[in-house]
Amino acid sequence: MGSPGGTRPDTIPQALVAAAQRFGDREAVVDGSVRLSYNDLHQRVRDCARLFIAEGIREGDRVAICSPNTHHWVEAALGALYAGATLVPINTRYTGEEILDIVRRSAATALVIAGEFLGTDRLASLREAAARSGDQGHGRDGEPVPGIPTLRTVLRVPVESEPSATEPGEAVLDWTDIPERARGIGSGELDTRLAHADPHEPSDILFTSGTTGRSKGAMSAHTQSLGVAEAWAELGGLTERDRYLVINPFFHSFGYKAGILAAILRGATIIPQVTFDAEAAFATIESERVTVLPGAPTIYQVMLDHPRREEFDISSLRLAVTGAATVPVVLVERMREQLGFDCVLTAYGLTEAAVATMCRPTDRPRTVATTCGKAAAGFEVITVATDGSGARTPPGEPGEILLRGPNVMLGYLDDPEETARAIDSEGWLHTGDVGVLDKHGYLTITDRIKDMYVSGGFNVYPAEVEQTLARLDGVSEAAVVGVADDRLGEVGKAYILPTPGADLSETDVIDHCKERLANYKVPRQVEFVSEFPRNATGKVLKRVLRDGTTSTKERA
Repeated sequence: MGSPGGTRPDTIPQALVAAAQRFGDREAVVDGSVRLSYNDLHQRVRDCARLFIAEGIREGDRVAICSPNTHHWVEAALGALYAGATLVPINTRYTGEEILDIVRRSAATALVIAGEFLGTDRLASLREAAARSGDQGHGRDGEPVPGIPTLRTVLRVPVESEPSATEPGEAVLDWTDIPERARGIGSGELDTRLAHADPHEPSDILFTSGTTGRSKGAMSAHTQSLGVAEAWAELGGLTERDRYLVINPFFHSFGYKAGILAAILRGATIIPQVTFDAEAAFATIESERVTVLPGAPTIYQVMLDHPRREEFDISSLRLAVTGAATVPVVLVERMREQLGFDCVLTAYGLTEAAVATMCRPTDRPRTVATTCGKAAAGFEVITVATDGSGARTPPGEPGEILLRGPNVMLGYLDDPEETARAIDSEGWLHTGDVGVLDKHGYLTITDRIKDMYVSGGFNVYPAEVEQTLARLDGVSEAAVVGVADDRLGEVGKAYILPTPGADLSETDVIDHCKERLANYKVPRQVEFVSEFPRNATGKVLKRVLRDGTTSTKERA
């Protein structure tokens, strides 16, 4: 079932089976009043798998999940994998149109989706988006979402309150339906699915926005997802004694692979937090004796500045892992001194290659704050000239970061051209990030070739926002850049060139984006311009915009 010597299972379902065998009665998931041992979790996952099989999910089908960090996500995601399906996590901040795009493009046959959450009914939003798209066709009787013919099953997750009974003809299953629906599938079918799982076939497809503005589905195999999880767990020293507060969203590789999967491999306790709230986090750390708390730098800054921090006993904390933005040296020092972390590490990765570099527990605070660590999880890391020559840059000089190793994604879903652009013939993944390697192999990120910026720990690609703005009446052209923000690190600023005679306001622009984009992608600032600074070929000079001027003259 595992590699020689039993060091690591080959597939994610096998990892869960191994965890139940090794850590059976230890707590696997603690979510409010729900406390599951590894044996309990294994059984619930098998029930979810039975439900999917009963609903006609075949090996290799895609199961999408759009739900926040609760025990339901863990059970449903692992259940889909146990049934032999491929997992497609969806960002809970996405609008109905964005969810629709991913469900359609992944050809998902099942969707696990949150009920009322943060004031939004995502299933209703999805149905409205499908109706607006005009592609509903004739559909099938009882189709859960008219306009998505591949989608046969929708399983609704209760989040803020228990859902009311499913309305007649709604063709939606509620979470409480699982035991009854699962009853008709025997253990033999489950065990057959478990045995058939191929370590080298896709376990998950994580969608990430690209510079073209169209999201791309990065596919990873079971062995790759487990490989990055094992590397993270090893460098963080994760054990069955750890209690892991997972604030990073499960739909993100950090929350899913460095969170759920890493914990399962080591028998740690997963404690999900639906949304980050510093006071709630303090209370949970105290009551559950949390030891591991990764997150974006902004999370720790909020915790440090919280007026009630000293009222809570957070002395159990030992490990923090951060990244996704610049980390001031003083923040690392304060995390150790005032939050009590024994170990603070930084890391670098992307959806296509999670946990590419990571610091080591013996690294000094300045190294942790000013670098992303050195190669991890079997990766090779080099930098090359950005002039297209491909020449390697020496230590201390910036270049585009290239990664190669066993855990580079399999490729982008149904997009061989983008895959070939991302991964060259020698297997190097071209990240689009610019960085510097020192003589010891430690990496420092210095720039982003692709204009991407990070807002509150989430990657934002301006091209996607610009395409949305282009659909607003009155916009002739738009350019979006990231600008500094004390709380979120960076936020979007939209420069708008209006069409002649247009009467647009900042509110018009922001409201248009709010209706079509996840909140973290919505520009926080808008500036109207009469013309853009451009180079000789007519390309907008975003570096000039970032400098805070809209001069039309190109700067040297």
